[in-house]
Amino acid sequence: MGIGNTFLLNLGMLVTVTYLANILYKYGLRRTSPRMIYVLSVLLMIVSGWICMKFGFRLKDDVIFDLRYVPLIIAAFVYAQPATVILIGVGIGMARLTFGVSEAAIVGLVNLTILGFVGAGLSVWMKRTNYRFFIKGLVTILVINLVHYVDLALFGVIPFSKYMLEIMPVTLPLGSFLSILFALILRDFQLGHRQNLELKYANELLRKQTDELHKAKIGLEDRAKQLAQASKYKSEFLANMSHELRTPLNSIINLAEIISESDEAGEDIPEYGRIIHKSGHDLLQIVNDVLDLSKVEAGRLEIVEEDVVLAELPDWMQMHFEHIAQQKDIQFVINLERGLPNTVISDAQRIAQILRNLLSNAFKFTQEGQVQLDIRRAGSEEIPHPGEWLAFVVTDTGIGVPKEMHDAVFEAFQQADGSISRKFGGTGLGLSISSNLARLLGGYIDMDSAEGQGSTFSFYLPLKPGKICPDQAD
Repeated sequence: MGIGNTFLLNLGMLVTVTYLANILYKYGLRRTSPRMIYVLSVLLMIVSGWICMKFGFRLKDDVIFDLRYVPLIIAAFVYAQPATVILIGVGIGMARLTFGVSEAAIVGLVNLTILGFVGAGLSVWMKRTNYRFFIKGLVTILVINLVHYVDLALFGVIPFSKYMLEIMPVTLPLGSFLSILFALILRDFQLGHRQNLELKYANELLRKQTDELHKAKIGLEDRAKQLAQASKYKSEFLANMSHELRTPLNSIINLAEIISESDEAGEDIPEYGRIIHKSGHDLLQIVNDVLDLSKVEAGRLEIVEEDVVLAELPDWMQMHFEHIAQQKDIQFVINLERGLPNTVISDAQRIAQILRNLLSNAFKFTQEGQVQLDIRRAGSEEIPHPGEWLAFVVTDTGIGVPKEMHDAVFEAFQQADGSISRKFGGTGLGLSISSNLARLLGGYIDMDSAEGQGSTFSFYLPLKPGKICPDQAD
């Protein structure tokens, strides 16, 4: 086999090794650490040089012509550290000794060591210049080829004249051409690999965008359903409000007309006055609910921090709901835990408003049994927040709320059932207002209820201890 055929065989072996290395990385070494990949790539360069020598052209038993320096050219392009290029040159030179230690083998070691330093210098030059990659690559290939054959001419075991006249005119152009050809093959392979990676990345990005669009679509559909549901509830609210507003207004108008047309005050006039008063009070409560909700949603509701005397709250609630309890024949129980601070810093008006709303709902939806208000310290197992907390717990034996409607009852314009407001009256804003007020006070409201088993609403408020009342101390 001649030198030309041997060089072509070397080129084919280098292409094969490159392809097999890519397969090995793709299916076996992808998850290997970068440091290990670096070490293995250096060894691959040295092994590639050894394979070229293994299938090289033997002019004599100890004289081998091959393309062992081509991996060194590729190393000058690939590695950022010049020392690595030198190491690969020395490694390929040392590999030459595995075919026997001779004068030609020593020359091969010296030659590849020199080429290692030349490749390292060219690597630094390529990084510091702004020439096109094609120009830098061509210069690197030609310089390493030229130095390689000059070294062999000066230090080789073949006579200088014979080498210059018979061998170098064939090996130098052929070696340079095949080096350029292999570099182009490797460059094309690298570009194809990069395009595959970019395509894979683009596909992955497209998949993520598709997933995000799908999630966004689901979110928009859910939001559309929520808006439709809110629109339905608002429509029901407006229908109910129409009835709620018209009833007291009609009563006020009609009874006021009767009183105005009456010639003399009879025994029914006081009763008419009580009805007018109750209708006006109901209308005022509706208007207050709507105004409070508007202020809360607009962020314009002001909280006044002051000393709130806890012992006064049971008296206020007892006075407000005692008459309702007697009318409905429902037991009303208030328990104030002993040992509580005498006062807390909060807004007394808003605390009372929250308790009135919770108790009003409890009495509204309870036909028999009892309504109970407990004012106590909250246990550490009840709330996930640090510090000390007060708990105002309203428990009733009323109709309860289905579990699937627990969130809805705290939303404005929503109730467990749109027909409930028609049956029991009210705007359905009480719990929404109470929940917002509780948050403004730094607390929150929790609910535990089941349909037909009554309800428990717990209003938790941060506690700032004051003095302990003597009559409450243990």
